[in-house]
Amino acid sequence: MGNPLLSFWWRLFGQEERTTGRMRRPVPQASAVQAEATIFLILRRMRAPLIVLITIFAVSVLGLTLIPGRTPQGLPYRMGFFDAFYFMSYTASTIGYGELPYTFTAAQRLWVTVTIYLTVIGWAYGIGSLLALVQDRGFRQALALQHFTRKVSRLREPFLLIVGYGRTGELLARAFDAMGRRFVVLDVENERIDALDLASYHTDVPGLVADARDPSHLGVAGIGNPHCEAVLALTSDDEANLAVTMTAALLRPELPVIARTVSPAIADRMHAFGTPTVVNPFDRFGDHLRIALRAPASFQLMMWLESGPGAELPQRSSPPRRGRWVVCGYGRLGRELIEDLHAEGLECTVVDPAAEPSPVEEVTTVVAGRGYEPTVLEQAGVADAVGFVAATDNDTTNLSLIAAARRVNPSLFVTARQNRPSSGPLFAVMDVDSLLVPTEVVAHEVYAQLSTPLLWRFLQEVPGRGNSWAADVVDRLTEACGRHLGALWKFRLNRTDAPALAGWLAAGDARLGDLLRDPDEREERLDAVVLMILRPGECLLTPDDDVVLAPDDELLLAGRPSARRALDTTLWVDAVREYVVTGQHVPESWIWRQMSRATRNGGE
Repeated sequence: MGNPLLSFWWRLFGQEERTTGRMRRPVPQASAVQAEATIFLILRRMRAPLIVLITIFAVSVLGLTLIPGRTPQGLPYRMGFFDAFYFMSYTASTIGYGELPYTFTAAQRLWVTVTIYLTVIGWAYGIGSLLALVQDRGFRQALALQHFTRKVSRLREPFLLIVGYGRTGELLARAFDAMGRRFVVLDVENERIDALDLASYHTDVPGLVADARDPSHLGVAGIGNPHCEAVLALTSDDEANLAVTMTAALLRPELPVIARTVSPAIADRMHAFGTPTVVNPFDRFGDHLRIALRAPASFQLMMWLESGPGAELPQRSSPPRRGRWVVCGYGRLGRELIEDLHAEGLECTVVDPAAEPSPVEEVTTVVAGRGYEPTVLEQAGVADAVGFVAATDNDTTNLSLIAAARRVNPSLFVTARQNRPSSGPLFAVMDVDSLLVPTEVVAHEVYAQLSTPLLWRFLQEVPGRGNSWAADVVDRLTEACGRHLGALWKFRLNRTDAPALAGWLAAGDARLGDLLRDPDEREERLDAVVLMILRPGECLLTPDDDVVLAPDDELLLAGRPSARRALDTTLWVDAVREYVVTGQHVPESWIWRQMSRATRNGGE
């Protein structure tokens, strides 16, 4: 398919599916045709310089063949076309071997002098045109597109299509790279793709500067590739994320899509196309705040697990359960938080410069003004409030609000919104009780859904289990992993993931506690916690050691990497499984088994 014309017709009419007898839904790839036609762009731009060089060479060679020379004996001689072409080749390239086959006459040297200056002009013109072509923006884009298309087409393993390499995309890219998963990146900003090329990932990551609203760009990025396992629309532009969701739903309806948005209207439009997973960081933060108010330990557990392996245990906050809250900023985040606070039965006061001094929706009190002004803080009753929210879209304003509110009431439970990653150190110094970083909220939720699907199921169950249960799980995880979360992994009890357990499971007496014994010293327990066992029609959270395992159970565990390696040995080696279950040492190799049998027979 190197011919662009053939590629055009192939993609226009598609290829018939041999398995289903239906026509495949074509994925627009006009950009791919453009990438394949890069050579034609070079020829078109270099056409005039090449014609000039060829003409100079042809005239120079012809002149050398027509001008007569003389042999050392004084006989007339005419140079052949091959000798003339050979002479002009090393002369025009400045190598300069000398005159051939005989010393030139004055007429020949005069002609060679003219051709030398002509070739210098021709080469200067050609090289200048080539440098201008290399610096041309269109040519560089076409070359990058061709290189990107070639790298994506060579992917032969499952990969994620990440649209938007901002802070969220970067966090997810590093997390997935640490897990050994491949991904392809699209972003509209040149600086971000340059940063992607400079990043120290374990594998070569294909990245392209392109507008994701164009379906052909998504086609080039591999949305039609059977190895593409999910699309992540993570740009800061809700309309662009909507366009990506629509394209994926129409071209690959079966492909999972996770999209980011802060607009409920855009979220509804996304849900009109298939069943995408829509992540609204403001809505999710409001849910998290409600969980933190009711069950601080549950919130601590969820944040720890969502942060991924290596994350430090977050501090367990002590939020006020009752009292009045002051919310500065009545934008999208402010409205979400006020709705969630009212759902918890809490009274709220809104402070906003554009607010009218009258009740808005269910809000008890509205104060028009800027929250960092002393008179406004006094009107809002910050001195008697228990909670304070800095929810504007400006980090400097939010920091000023926090400082002013704490000056009036140092005991406030402070919630704030951080808009820019560069403001992180400032908010860390302010010691905010609950901080919203929208990019991190989205990254953590997407990671939880894609890294281990069982983890997402577990996190959905946590809020309903109560604060004391969550506190106990945190204590068990801390005992097993320390204050930094260890590995998170899952496996299924079948012949693929656990071949050594088949007979033990079939006997019906396989207990979880026996499986978690140390294969080196069975009296010791592995540093791992089973978070969940999922089986048809049943979901067991943090099961006891007496739980009987069954074939095809799925287990989600958290623990030290060494515990994971030890457990893998039990799952795969029959002798190790026999030792951890019964305490008997069974020879592993055939030779040792034969020798052991012979020893026993000899003893009898």
